[in-house]
This record gives sequence, C-alpha cells and structure tokens, in this order.
Amino acid sequence: MAELAVPDGSWTFSGEVLHIVPGSGRDVHDLRKTLGEVRVPLEAIAGATFEPSRKGGHLRLRLRKGADALHDVVAGALHAPADPYRLAVPKPRVGAAEYFADEVRDMLLVYQTPSGPCEDYLVPPPEVPISATAGDGTVFFDGERVRLEWSAFASTVKETAGPQELSLRDLVGVEWKPQSGMAYGNLRFRVKGEGPALSPDKDVHCVSWGIQRYGGATALVAAAVLARLPREVPELPPAPPPVSDDVHDAVLRRLAELGALHRSGVLTDDEFTAAKQAMIRRLQEP
Repeated sequence: MAELAVPDGSWTFSGEVLHIVPGSGRDVHDLRKTLGEVRVPLEAIAGATFEPSRKGGHLRLRLRKGADALHDVVAGALHAPADPYRLAVPKPRVGAAEYFADEVRDMLLVYQTPSGPCEDYLVPPPEVPISATAGDGTVFFDGERVRLEWSAFASTVKETAGPQELSLRDLVGVEWKPQSGMAYGNLRFRVKGEGPALSPDKDVHCVSWGIQRYGGATALVAAAVLARLPREVPELPPAPPPVSDDVHDAVLRRLAELGALHRSGVLTDDEFTAAKQAMIRRLQEP
C-alpha cells in the first residue's frame, strides 16, 4: 500500500483502489471539499505523474475517458487547486510523491489495464439532489429534472422567460466551461431539437458567471447530470495480449525494489507484504 498525506489532502493506493480525501484547511479549494472523498478503481486510471515545481509540485492522476463524469465534463479545464485529481505536494514530500506515482504506474503495467474508453462510469458520480448558485442563477438537479432559477444578475431575456424545468429525457448533453479572461463561465444544458446556441447571458438553458473562476459547485451539477444521461457505447480497443516476458521481468524487478525499500525502512511490514502479494499474484496468472 502507498500513502501520501499532505495539507492539501491524502491519497491512499491499495493496488486496486486509489482513495482520495481532500484536506480540510483554508487553502483547500471549496469545490474539492464539496465533492468530498473519491474512490478510483485501478481500471479507471490511465496514468499517474509527478509534476515538479519550484515549491514542490503536483501529483496528478489521469483517468480513462468515460471512467468519471466529472473528469469528462470539465474536459481538462478544471485546473489546480480545484481539480480533485491533482494533489499539491510540498518540497519535503517530493520523493514520496514520485514513489506514489511509480506505484500506480507499476500496477497499471502489472495488470495490463487498458487505456481506451470505458463502457460504464467506474467512479461514482456526485449524489443527488444537488444544486449550485453562480452568477445569474441557481441550478437544481434531483436525478430526473433540472430546474434553473434566475438571480438579480440575470438578463432581461431570462427574467422574462422565468424559471426553467428540463426533464432528463429531453436533454442530449451538458456543457461546462470556467470563467476565462473576458469570457463568462457557463453551465449549459443541450435540449433535443433546439436551434443554434445563444450567448450564455441569453440562453434560458444556461447559467453563467463572470467573477467566480469555477462557478461554485456547477461542475459537480454538470457531472451529476452527465452521469445519468444515456451514453453511447464507445468503440473498445482490442483485448490486450497475454502477459509477456517483459512484464514478468518488470514484476521481478519491482519485487527486488520493494525488498530494498522494506529493508531501508521506507515501507512498513504491512505495506511490503501487501505490495509483494499483489505482484506475486500477477506472476501466477496464466
């Protein structure tokens, strides 16, 4: 088992599941606190890297497309410190973060985890009912219907139209964008048969904001809706070939490395035993 605990949060990796818990301090982004704990199975992970910086760096997790609705709906636009899949690491813990990323990558290699799209979401979506307020309105989602109510900042078009209710079965998509430069952030719901997209301030199926970078919890509402829409089955890549001699060699090398880390005191007895057993199980597979 690999574990990394820093003020920004804690990541624990059992070899099968990566458990993410956000920190509780003032510097931890509210979006991550609202989302709470996330459990990511190994088969949802595409990769792990440590990105160094002057003050330390970030431990970053990459997920497979279709594995997590939040990861898909933000489309890479949810940067640190709001991204739950990036952990800010101070300089004294850089070595531990690099080791953590190595552990995840080794398990991906050992279990030959595919990197293509997933047929089903593997990470549980945000629970419903859920709501978020940002800019010109508030959006509510109960699992079946989306409701939009306007604030004093809404345009005349939205005020005149009044509150909107959209059935999940009438939606064909959901889009989310953060505020950037002079462009407003927005959460837009795409409805069957609608015409060309209007500007966010005039689209009555859209909540927009110009001050909050990430629009409060709007990304979580977007993920909750996306996860419950019918989804197209992605074209899956061919099944991976049988485990090769190269993989067996990699496992044996990793076992040797684990032994060295255990002898030096980096790994506890329990951590060493769990990691060793996972590696040995892979060697014994046909």
